[in-house]
Amino acid sequence: MTAPVFLVESLADMRPGGTLTLTGPEGRHAVSVRRLRVGEEVVLTDGAGSGAGGTVAAVEGKDRLTVAVTELRREPEPAVRITVVQALPKGDRGELAVETMTETGVDAIVPWSASRCVTQWKGERAAKSLAKWRATAREAGKQSRRLAFPEVAEPCTTRQVAELLAQADLAAVLHEEGSAPLATAALPATGSIVLVVGPEGGVAPDELAAFADAGARPYRLGPTVLRTSTAGTAATALLLGRTGRWS
Repeated sequence: MTAPVFLVESLADMRPGGTLTLTGPEGRHAVSVRRLRVGEEVVLTDGAGSGAGGTVAAVEGKDRLTVAVTELRREPEPAVRITVVQALPKGDRGELAVETMTETGVDAIVPWSASRCVTQWKGERAAKSLAKWRATAREAGKQSRRLAFPEVAEPCTTRQVAELLAQADLAAVLHEEGSAPLATAALPATGSIVLVVGPEGGVAPDELAAFADAGARPYRLGPTVLRTSTAGTAATALLLGRTGRWS
């Protein structure tokens, strides 16, 4: 079984042979939930691609654990970066989408307030919902043993999504009426892929037009229609396989 991952603020000054002490929520999780003991292996990460492997050197109280660092690691930047623009699902299905996309390997997630979204983020609700998405990505990143957690951006309007698509090396909109399958789309060897996942009610015609003007084409995943909370995960897995990141 692979070593558990814990999040630290920074590893900038860490060197093999040094020590780092986990406290607060991470320390409590390591000591009181995982019940780690001296000698067990752990991995520390800043969530931005840097990591440190080591063993538990000391355990104190209920929330303090010291790690003796034995090696430093760096997760390389992907040649092709995958961003999913996720329309806001109903209820807790947004967190489900973020969790499974993070576990699969997406690089960035952009919440999108599409016109047909039943859920709309406004005011205090927007801040709380975004915080939940970011916390979900952080926890799923640790659970899936990632060193680089996906960025969860501020919510975007349709105009802002179009601007993002215009900058991508491959801009795609998942749409059941897309004439071309995503499985055969020409992929860039390097650069960025931006993929739009619409709401349960579908992408509105004016949104499709705006995205087409930005250079995005509609693609279908397969013969079935996936829910908005699962389509991004399926598409990410397909693209990770095709770009060689799962080879």
